[in-house]
Amino acid sequence: MSERDDIFLKDEAATLQYGNALARRLRSDALVLLRGDLGAGKTTLVRGILRGLGHTGSVKSPTYTLLEPYELAQQTVYHFDFYRIADSQELEFIGIDEFMDADAIKLVEWPEHAGEKLPDPDLEILLEIEGAGRRLEIYLRN
Repeated sequence: MSERDDIFLKDEAATLQYGNALARRLRSDALVLLRGDLGAGKTTLVRGILRGLGHTGSVKSPTYTLLEPYELAQQTVYHFDFYRIADSQELEFIGIDEFMDADAIKLVEWPEHAGEKLPDPDLEILLEIEGAGRRLEIYLRN
């Protein structure tokens, strides 16, 4: 069973603020899938989540490295970007199963490139550009 919510965020500041608030509701081992076109705001939302968890440094999309780990005072966060994955088998080389089993929040951009390599998510967010803002369709999995 899943719950669905639809939210409009008027600008980047609203996206960061929403991510900040969302961070406080995530379990320590949550898997969050972020879907949307290039420029839809996935990394901006991740930046807001990380700020909400206490990260004060820069946040970049790990498009070329696949993974950016964040060791925070109270929490580990793995930020994945699978945009450049051509074959989901490539994820075995980075030990995807171990990362998914870790007691860490996992934020995954472009999860559709992972094929069947990811477990069922706790939360799935679709971001769509709508004027200057973003529309978020949020699916909470039970």
